[in-house]
Amino acid sequence: LLDDLDKEINIYAMRVREWYGWHFPEMAKIINDNMMFAKCVLRMGMRINCKTCDFSDILADEAVEETLKKTAETSMGTEISELDLLNIKALCDQVVSLSEYRLQLFDYLKNRMAAIAPNLTMMVGELVGARLIAHSGSLLNLAKHPASTVQILGAEKALFRALKAKTDTPKYGLIYHASLIGQVAQKNKGKISRVLAAKTALAIRVDALGDNDGPTIGIDNRIKVEARIRQLEGGQKVNLASSTPKTPTNKQSKYDATAARALAPPKFNDASDIQMVVDNDKSSAVKVKKDKNKKRSRSEVDDEEEEVEEKKEVVVVPVEEPKKKAKVVALASTPAPEKEVEAVVVNGDAEKKKKKKKDKQ
Repeated sequence: LLDDLDKEINIYAMRVREWYGWHFPEMAKIINDNMMFAKCVLRMGMRINCKTCDFSDILADEAVEETLKKTAETSMGTEISELDLLNIKALCDQVVSLSEYRLQLFDYLKNRMAAIAPNLTMMVGELVGARLIAHSGSLLNLAKHPASTVQILGAEKALFRALKAKTDTPKYGLIYHASLIGQVAQKNKGKISRVLAAKTALAIRVDALGDNDGPTIGIDNRIKVEARIRQLEGGQKVNLASSTPKTPTNKQSKYDATAARALAPPKFNDASDIQMVVDNDKSSAVKVKKDKNKKRSRSEVDDEEEEVEEKKEVVVVPVEEPKKKAKVVALASTPAPEKEVEAVVVNGDAEKKKKKKKDKQ
């Protein structure tokens, strides 16, 4: 309704300026406000009455009032009839009444938004918040939308056109008219609209589903958005959690390689990590490397030590070869036939093979 009223007031005010501009064209450049223009026309009527009229309650600046009176004496406008002036005054009455009604409606909207959605009002203002709620249907429906939808709410035509043409999608919709986005440079409006939409979505859900009456999360979220704006505009690093700029004392010092090497622990050397096992009988050292990858239990270490000791205590049994040779020689020295000597030698060889098998076993 407010948007419709603004359109009607602008149309009526343009017609008033156009019609009265034939009689007093310089007045449109002196007074810019539509409501002030209409009130001055109602009080003054013809421009020849401008000298005798007092505009102090309408125009706050006395310099503007004096300029208006001086310009009325030397105006280049044409003369108009009383009937024309009557119709112009009727249109001015419409402009004044609609402007007053708009002010009353805005006060009502401001009070209702503060009661229904205080956090949303804190983030984007009364008008933008009311437009978002009206566009989605209700506050609960608006709370169901994600932050990305809140960001482009109101720009549906541009979104579908971009998707159809495979071009860049819009960065903002109704949220573009928020005061926080209006104070940012054009290159940063997209980033701030994304941040503001994310914080606004949280504020909407608190308003729709929470029990608090006043703005709770809205104040903290607005401070964070303002801190992000300062960071983008001034290039200053800001901690969004605390929303305060970092002091120079928190700046990290340069990396010093020499100091880092001095503070580093010594490197591990596998070759130096050994255990000496000494054999008392043969006076020989056996080096046994520790396995660092496996944590061995005490029982496993004891078993390995026993195996090493068993290997060291191997007893070599001597073979009695010389005696057998002596037997063979004695038999060969006795005067016996050649066949008997060969049989004895064969038997001796067989016994040797048997003993060798036993030794191997």
